[in-house]
Amino acid sequence: MEDAPETVKAAVWRLDPALRGVCWQPLAGGRTNRLWRAGDLTIKKFTADAASPLFPNDAAAEARALELFAPLGIAPRLRAAGADWLVYDHADGAVWSGDPVPVARALHRLHGAKVPDGTFRPAPNGSGAVLAHAAAIHPLGDAPADPALPPAPVVPIHADAVVGNVLATAGGPVLIDWQCPAMGDAAEDLCTFLSPAMTWLYGGKVWSAAEAERFLAAYPDAAVVERARLMQPVYSHRIAAHCAWKAARGDADYAAALKLELQRN
Repeated sequence: MEDAPETVKAAVWRLDPALRGVCWQPLAGGRTNRLWRAGDLTIKKFTADAASPLFPNDAAAEARALELFAPLGIAPRLRAAGADWLVYDHADGAVWSGDPVPVARALHRLHGAKVPDGTFRPAPNGSGAVLAHAAAIHPLGDAPADPALPPAPVVPIHADAVVGNVLATAGGPVLIDWQCPAMGDAAEDLCTFLSPAMTWLYGGKVWSAAEAERFLAAYPDAAVVERARLMQPVYSHRIAAHCAWKAARGDADYAAALKLELQRN
């Protein structure tokens, strides 16, 4: 709490005066930003220069996402926001580790949402664009052959739908850490959720083949699932490039995660 700006503290106290003088509880789990809990609120302070070439770190984008998607039951309710901080309702739950079926359905609700034009950044879309993005992040040998898939219909995507960003709450899965939402291919969220590297980094395990199939079978749009199967090597290669980029900057966890992602292919 000592590191929180006075503007953030004042915003919290306006929302709940009873929290004045109460110590905030640091929250674990995030690899990028700082989080605290105060009463029924979560306070998020964005870390400057913490973005990566794959995952932006945009406080304003997250604020817009919470405003749009909290009414769908898949995001916390925004309570206050500043240039580099947010306050939102605390989602009481643990990192998702059980049945992946409800997560598939929650992502489908997100992908079906209507948002105003220009709300979020455009994500690389189409196999060629994603492979080019991977090469720009960190060149890796043995890139998969380009399946020459054109861009998919553009929908809102979380773009960081890793297991660590899905909480199991009494009301079902709630997605958090919306700092890099985009308009892009729904298949990206499905492939990210199933990534061995991302699942291990944030959940300490890798989905089994049976769990992955159960997740895909539960997603209500068969065309998106088929595209995810075709795009999986492409998105996996880009995640491997991200892990290599992080490992090159001294993150040993990502060096281990890179091996897991490469083994998948």
